[in-house]
Amino acid sequence: MLRRTPFRVHGTDDHGIAPVIGVVLLIGVTVALATVVAVGAGGLSPEPARTPVAFDLAADGGEGTITIEHAAGDPIAVDELSVTVAVNDDPLSNQPPVPFTGATGFNQTPSGPFNAASDSTWTAGERSTISVAESNDPIVRSGDTVSVTLAVDGQQIASLETTAD
Repeated sequence: MLRRTPFRVHGTDDHGIAPVIGVVLLIGVTVALATVVAVGAGGLSPEPARTPVAFDLAADGGEGTITIEHAAGDPIAVDELSVTVAVNDDPLSNQPPVPFTGATGFNQTPSGPFNAASDSTWTAGERSTISVAESNDPIVRSGDTVSVTLAVDGQQIASLETTAD
């Protein structure tokens, strides 16, 4: 009995092409997915780290002055700053309306960035001094505990305390 084989052209075997096409398609999908992930991750970059802000406080009971130094950290916008002063846990009847150039309850204009004529940005290394007037209550005397709270847009950024010289 004679056996016949189907007619085939040499070199046209389709069985080896299917895996090659599958690999090429899989590589293409992988590259496209990696591109989407890379673009998406690039948009999720974290915010730059903020430097902690530090301040130093000094009070002179003989002069009735309070000095605050921006010791380190990010600059502070003075027009967004509020300062609350207390002497022996008793808040001043007139708080400093920073920035200002003469206000009820304070002698002279403040020095440094609390002065309305100064730059509106308080940077590290700058000091500001306010002079509490005798008409303010309570006044600062030697031995008194002076506390100052600093807030920017209603958020407290520092709470300081010292004893007046």
